[in-house]
Amino acid sequence: MLGGGINDDRDGPRNNVRQFASPNRSNALQVFDEIPESDTFAWNSLIQTHIANGDWDLPIFIYNQMLLRGVRPDKRTLPRILNASQFSGNFFYGRQLHGHALKLGFALDSYVITALMDLYGHYDGVEAAQRLLDQSHCLNSVSWTMLARLYMARNRPNSVLETFKQMVELGTVDVDAVALATAINACGQLKSIREGRRVRDVARKLGLELDVLVCNSLLKMYMDCGSISDARGVLDQMPSKDVISWTSVIHWYVRNGEFNEALKLFRVMMNSQGVKPDQVLVSGVLPACARVAAGKQGKEIHAHSIRTDVDSYQAVQNALMDMYIKSGCLDLASRIFNRMNNKDNISWTVMILGHSLHGQGKLGLELFQKMKSSGNAEFDDTLYEAVLHSCVTARQVEEGKSYFKYMKEHTVEHCCLMVSLLGHAGRFDDAKAFILEHHLERNVRAQRALLDGCRTHQNRILGKKIGEALTELEPLNADNYILLSNLYASYGKLNVANEFKEVIRDMGLRPKKAYSWIEIRNKVHVFGVGDVSHPRSVRIYHELQALMRKMKEECYVADVDFSLHDVDEERECILVGHSELLALSFGLISTQPAATIRVTKNLRMCRSCHSSAKFISKLVRREIILKDPRRFHHFKNGFCSCEDLQ
Repeated sequence: MLGGGINDDRDGPRNNVRQFASPNRSNALQVFDEIPESDTFAWNSLIQTHIANGDWDLPIFIYNQMLLRGVRPDKRTLPRILNASQFSGNFFYGRQLHGHALKLGFALDSYVITALMDLYGHYDGVEAAQRLLDQSHCLNSVSWTMLARLYMARNRPNSVLETFKQMVELGTVDVDAVALATAINACGQLKSIREGRRVRDVARKLGLELDVLVCNSLLKMYMDCGSISDARGVLDQMPSKDVISWTSVIHWYVRNGEFNEALKLFRVMMNSQGVKPDQVLVSGVLPACARVAAGKQGKEIHAHSIRTDVDSYQAVQNALMDMYIKSGCLDLASRIFNRMNNKDNISWTVMILGHSLHGQGKLGLELFQKMKSSGNAEFDDTLYEAVLHSCVTARQVEEGKSYFKYMKEHTVEHCCLMVSLLGHAGRFDDAKAFILEHHLERNVRAQRALLDGCRTHQNRILGKKIGEALTELEPLNADNYILLSNLYASYGKLNVANEFKEVIRDMGLRPKKAYSWIEIRNKVHVFGVGDVSHPRSVRIYHELQALMRKMKEECYVADVDFSLHDVDEERECILVGHSELLALSFGLISTQPAATIRVTKNLRMCRSCHSSAKFISKLVRREIILKDPRRFHHFKNGFCSCEDLQ
């Protein structure tokens, strides 16, 4: 509060102040007797010490002792005691203090007025604070800022701007950076760039446009209004930027999925002088690295956090784990987790979900049991959702049902996880009954969750019914027609399959294109189905064909069933032209023999590529990590971590 934060710079005896800093009620009276009656500074120091420690009752006790001993409070005493009475919930005592201020002649002091406004505004409403200000005729930047804060706390930004305009038009009040920042924040709450630019014009006329506090408020206002270009304009012109300046813009890029821009700006900041990233900035930029193609940048940020000792903060450790998990490095995430002295709910949740995403559902469930045995765990629905993910991956139906019951509220996401769990376990009758029980018959996500089970168990009949239902629920989604086209093609009904293709053309729909990408020496290489545009295409296809010959010699038979695949172009393309295999082949010819290959695909792997990748991992004796929208597939020695639950 304003009153509690006043610096006491008065002249007076300051000896032995520290020895009076922490009295308690048992020896307080003896300590008070040792304070010279004329030393108001020592009494104020005692009061401020306990306010800083959040002890609101003892300052009132000290103030009463001051009065009993005939010590006269000064204008620095009353604001502090007013704050203490407010936070202790003693409004009646606060009103008595108002009377003290009148009797002592401090009722017109700006800091006393501000503390009284805060008190009355908290208990009687902002109108009471406004009346107090009007009666005192003490309008200055400090009192106006307090009034504006009260309006903002009650979600009345228009009143803030109206009062600000009056203050500017009055011309007798010095408008400072705090007042400007408060008005700009009101503009951001209103989502009004026009009003924000008006306040900025006032700041420009006063020579405060480049003040750090004003600029940071402008950054937030422009971003709240959705204008990142204006925000970047402010950031670029700031002669002096603090960590808040950089953090606000970088976090905006991350929240809005502009990860490359976030990392570019982070690198610019690192090359600037005088700014040291803190735990808030580091934990906020790490999600931009939570991708396979950005894992190298994530490791660089991790190294920097170690050098600056920021990695010791729990928020940073949690963000590092999440980054490594989502960039395909589960082992590095596990090392951080195992070294953590204190684990919160986020730590456990991130690692449980991480094991599930990497096909280690059983390990995720074991980790949950370990969490329960730790004794200090807090179970919330986010944690149980991660546990449900692990149950799906591990196909633990009964455990999943049990955890589902523990959840306080069942969201659509939770219900879809249960449908997916039942479907992946092949319990289709139970899954359909669950959908009926929770009224999810027309829910697209629930139907697609059941379709996932059909993919795993190759249940074409139910898959066809779901595909037809999806075309009714999403008539403009081309993927549903592709699914049905592939189903009928698998039955040999090519004429019906072609009819669905004609529907797609006639409706002008755009089916999804399959792409895969891999990062080699800091450059991302993207491949489409049948792609021959890469400069090394000849060598890529040659490597793949050589692998296919070896696989054939080992009696490998490709799974060419695309019936439940929603990418038509892959069904019609030969296997060596599939995007993930092209990226995989390029990785094999571009890296050292023992290096792990990391590939990302925008759509789910087909069954043929999945079985091929398993066999290739055995032939080349390398680990292949492929991420699709569902999970990470770790191919090693002819096996996949998903246990063919793709």
